[in-house]
Amino acid sequence: MKWTPLGSRAALVEFAEPDPAATPARARAILRLLEAEGGETLADFSVAFDKVLLEFRNGADPSAQAAKWAKKFAALTPLPAAEARLHEIPVRYDGEDLIELGQRCGLTSEEVVAIHTAPIYDVAMLGFSPGFPYLEGLDPRLHAPRRANPRPRVPVGSVAVGGSHAGIYSVESPGGWHLLGTTDVRLFDPARREPNDEAMFLLRAGDRVKFVPVD
Repeated sequence: MKWTPLGSRAALVEFAEPDPAATPARARAILRLLEAEGGETLADFSVAFDKVLLEFRNGADPSAQAAKWAKKFAALTPLPAAEARLHEIPVRYDGEDLIELGQRCGLTSEEVVAIHTAPIYDVAMLGFSPGFPYLEGLDPRLHAPRRANPRPRVPVGSVAVGGSHAGIYSVESPGGWHLLGTTDVRLFDPARREPNDEAMFLLRAGDRVKFVPVD
């Protein structure tokens, strides 16, 4: 474990595993621990890939608090995928870039769909826009640089790939990922506030996602 103070009220803890495939399992365990115990000393926290940002309440010593939490993180038993929440996301593979991406990768559209729907993805973090998931587990055959000219408006529900990640646009926004399809599943809903604000977001770091093709 490695931690770095960030200003007077926060610290960044890094928890990369020797085996990168094991990192999501530790992230899930860390998230569960923070949800159970973080309210006592933390104002907020964010888990992303192999790091967690801890924001402390007034008066806390960031270095001392980070050291305490890092010790707890290191002692955790990683949480296996079987204990993670699994979300099945229905997708219509009607994206504007489906054919073009297939040609770039030397694949037919049908092969792109088959490859894209085969894995169960890990939600590594939410970012870029409210509820946008960065999904790890994309088959290397679909890795592709982001578009040279991003679109000024990508519709909400667009299912896409960019670089080595898959993702779903949770709100209408600019974007440079390759659009493969669309889903009606709402990842972000400001009206969905019960029992707490976290209910606004369907996914969270540590969850798993399976894409299911539909007509």
